[in-house]
Amino acid sequence: MPAGRVGRPHGLDGSFHVTRASPDLAAARAVVVGGRSRAIERRAGTPERPIIRVEGCASRDDAEVLRGAELLVPGALEQDEYWASDLAGCLVVDGDREVGVVARMVALPSCEALEVGELLIPMVRDAIRSIDVRARRIDVDMEFLGE
Repeated sequence: MPAGRVGRPHGLDGSFHVTRASPDLAAARAVVVGGRSRAIERRAGTPERPIIRVEGCASRDDAEVLRGAELLVPGALEQDEYWASDLAGCLVVDGDREVGVVARMVALPSCEALEVGELLIPMVRDAIRSIDVRARRIDVDMEFLGE
């Protein structure tokens, strides 16, 4: 749900003013900006004129790059649910064997799938052993996929 837009930078640490801030922003622990979910690391200002800094935004230049971008408050995810933007760029492995990198998540008629090179890996328990978003690593069972 829309929570505002990135305004002008504030200071040198990557903080920025939020324009058109919605009340939902005050309670949010993270926002989606630039297609990626980012934790809110700093809050200042007022609920009507908030100033925030988000994960991965460490300088005035970083904040300027995001200027004008829409801020979204992500809905709550259930266990074993992931934002597509959090999985894009993750390394995919089968045990110790490197398979590739997630280009994007695609919706199939029966489930979502990860696009890894020429492969489509379905987001089902039999195909995916584990997902570690923080480590940017997804372990899959290539034997289940017939590879």
